[in-house]
Order: sequence, then C-alpha cells, then structure tokens
Amino acid sequence: MSSSSLSFRTDSTRPLTSHGGVGATAGSAVVFLALVACVLWPHVAPGQQAPTAVTNPFSGRADVVEEGRGLFNQYCAHCHGTNAFQGERPRDLRRLGIRYGREAQRVFWETVSKGKLDKGMPVWKTVLSDDALWQIFTFLETVQTPP
Repeated sequence: MSSSSLSFRTDSTRPLTSHGGVGATAGSAVVFLALVACVLWPHVAPGQQAPTAVTNPFSGRADVVEEGRGLFNQYCAHCHGTNAFQGERPRDLRRLGIRYGREAQRVFWETVSKGKLDKGMPVWKTVLSDDALWQIFTFLETVQTPP
C-alpha cells in the first residue's frame, strides 16, 4: 500500500470539536438512549418490581405487646433468645432497626412469610396467623437497641 492511498484530513480551518458534527450527534444519541433506558427500565424488567409496602396493623399499640412477647417466647425464643435477648448478631432481633431502618417491617414480613431455609429460619406464615406475626413484630419494636 502506498502512502498516497492513505490520506488524513489536515484541514486546519475546521476545529476538531465542532458543534453539530458526527461526534456531537453520537454523544447526544448516547445521552438520549441513557435517559430512555432509565425511564423505561422498570417496564423492561417486570420481574424486578419494587418491594411492596408492608404495614403493621398493631404499630404503636401497647395492648398487644405482651401477647406478642408470649408468642415470641413460644415460637421464636429457641433460636432468637427469651424476650429476644440473643447475643449472636445474625439472630439478635433487637438490632432490626439498626440493620434495616425503615425497611425493618418489610424485611420481617418477608422473612416470616418466605423463611430463610438455608439459614434455618422456617416459614411461619403457614403456622401463625398474620395477626400473631404482627403482634410478635409489635413486641420486637419495643426491644430495639437504640442506634
């Protein structure tokens, strides 16, 4: 191949970064596609839905705390300690607020509903009523370690 067959533009009258050139158009297209992807992402992957909001119907009700404590001690204490006093961090339910913050209710509900069989946590939703599970959570709210 001769050097004459390869030619490079050496026109110095046009700046390399001109507005409206191919580079600017390609850059705009990339930005546009990125914005479209961000807006449409939830619709593209329906299996990746946002977690549903979970609300404790007994939240703040002192009258169900003792019932929740009794249920907890009957069904949960063998792993999580009497009155939720358990020194092992993974099983210490007094740290739900520290670990999960505002998501503590949702995490609790998902855990008791689905279990964590690989970690020894059974599915409690098939054993206890929703009310009983929420009473347990109401008790757990009263024993949370402050941050």
